[in-house]
Amino acid sequence: MSSRFDPALPPHPDSRPSAGELFSDVAADLSTLIRQEVELAKAEVRQSATRAGKGAGMLAGAGISGHMVLLFASVAAWWGIGDATGHGWSALIVAAFWLIVAAILGLMGRREISAVPGVPQTAQTVKKIPDAIRGNEGTS
Repeated sequence: MSSRFDPALPPHPDSRPSAGELFSDVAADLSTLIRQEVELAKAEVRQSATRAGKGAGMLAGAGISGHMVLLFASVAAWWGIGDATGHGWSALIVAAFWLIVAAILGLMGRREISAVPGVPQTAQTVKKIPDAIRGNEGTS
């Protein structure tokens, strides 16, 4: 006496899905997976952007506060030096100091920017894309 679902018997040919149905199922599953991954990435980017925005706002506040500290320290130095040299000369002394600081920082920043190599590895791999599409990836 054999049952209808006997594992020893081969499945009925009509009960197996066709290759097209299997491919369709895989494509649908892959599409769902990609859609879910994109939604997850969007949520993560949104959360990261929110935190980065808060941090950038705090850094901007710190920059403004630091600027105010430099401004008032400069005024105090101008006033303090002014007692010994006169306020006109002390203003020029403080301005010359900040000119020297700005020149040094400008030169250092220019040197740093000129030393940035860019994206050499990406540029190298992007150059290989046309050859890879043509099937010549090993020749370049």
